[in-house]
Amino acid sequence: MALTPYQSEALIREVDDAVRQDDMFSFWTKYGRLVLVAVVLALLAFGGWLLWKNHRTSVAQANSEQFATLLKSAEAATLDQPVYDKLIAEGGPGYKSQAEMVKAALAAGKGDDKTAIAAYDAILNDPDALQPIKDAALIRKTAVSFDSMKPDQVVAALRGLAAPGNPWFGSAGELTGIAYLKMGRRDLAGEMFASLTRDPTVPDTIKLRAGQMASMLGSVPAAAASDLPQPAAR
Repeated sequence: MALTPYQSEALIREVDDAVRQDDMFSFWTKYGRLVLVAVVLALLAFGGWLLWKNHRTSVAQANSEQFATLLKSAEAATLDQPVYDKLIAEGGPGYKSQAEMVKAALAAGKGDDKTAIAAYDAILNDPDALQPIKDAALIRKTAVSFDSMKPDQVVAALRGLAAPGNPWFGSAGELTGIAYLKMGRRDLAGEMFASLTRDPTVPDTIKLRAGQMASMLGSVPAAAASDLPQPAAR
């Protein structure tokens, strides 16, 4: 018996569905296990990423608390050695360098220049240390070592920082100006101190000292010197 057009279309759809179901069954039989493995691995990877992110957050918080404890001990002029050791081992580049800065500052305050310089060198030689902390360590190391360094060594060490506009210009420029004086270069010293008084980023305390030095060296006109920050009345 001949099929009507409607019956023919329905039969074709059923055959097509059967073929597709068979193809799906065959595909699942061959690759189903691999698909399941891929899905499980993807879920594990996502879960691992969440755990790693949470771990990083908890570690950062723990390091922050440890560093606060270190600072608290530093206020009493002591170094909490276990906390310091933990930050050095687990604190990452930021907290590790900051812990070294605390150790160096405490040592310098006690006159232990050797320990302070070693701590600053640890920062300067650390490839992972952040550049702003390295710059601060270089200035502090130079200040601690100033009396034992030759003036030209001071100038060379701070050359990149003792420049107008540099965030460290105030401290680096002041040390460089004093080094120029020790070299007998009053002209360069006066120019450096005068530059410090004109830089808007230099702290007022340094501007005051620089202005007084520049005035003594004849590098700042009297009128300009009177505009510099004045010491607070006692």
